[in-house]
Amino acid sequence: MRREVVLPLFLLCFFATDLLRTAHSIWLNLPPSGTKCVSEEIQTNVVVLADYVVVADHSHSPTFSIKVTSPYGNNLHHSENVTHGQFAFTTTEAGNYLVCFWLSDYKHEAGNEISVNLDWRTGIAAKDWESVAKKEKIEGVELELRKLEGAVEAIHENLLYLKDREADMRTVSERTNARVAWYSLMSLEFSEFCLLRFDVHHPLRD
Repeated sequence: MRREVVLPLFLLCFFATDLLRTAHSIWLNLPPSGTKCVSEEIQTNVVVLADYVVVADHSHSPTFSIKVTSPYGNNLHHSENVTHGQFAFTTTEAGNYLVCFWLSDYKHEAGNEISVNLDWRTGIAAKDWESVAKKEKIEGVELELRKLEGAVEAIHENLLYLKDREADMRTVSERTNARVAWYSLMSLEFSEFCLLRFDVHHPLRD
């Protein structure tokens, strides 16, 4: 009986680990000039945590600048002449969040690309599970089940968000189709009107 219970719990923990993979480690090569950006579509009320650091083999680490903006263009984080840093925020707008990097002193590094590592965590992956475990005094399988519960809630919220987006897109599509149909009808009536005027002013002669 005990083995029958342990196996499903093990499978749940296994899938919980898979569901929690909402963190991304991105390696970006910054050109000597210009900007390199990455974006992710995120719904509202989602916690975002990120760490970034320049990857350099030489003793003098080149500096870069970073700017994070919301879907509506609001500035969420901006640092210049840095070699590393971090940012955190809770989303208040649904859409694409943009992170842009550029070299602060590209003339000094002309001809060489600089690599930056961005560790980007959102939602359930950004939660401090160590603090949760200490606060609720849970560990082992119980902690993994708590993570699974959080992952399922996050997936459910994401599905609702996608459903709302689909409804919005359907509404826009229906409005567009209605406008196209209206313009087509008006074009047809205008063409018929022009033909009638042409027939009046230029009647056919035998």
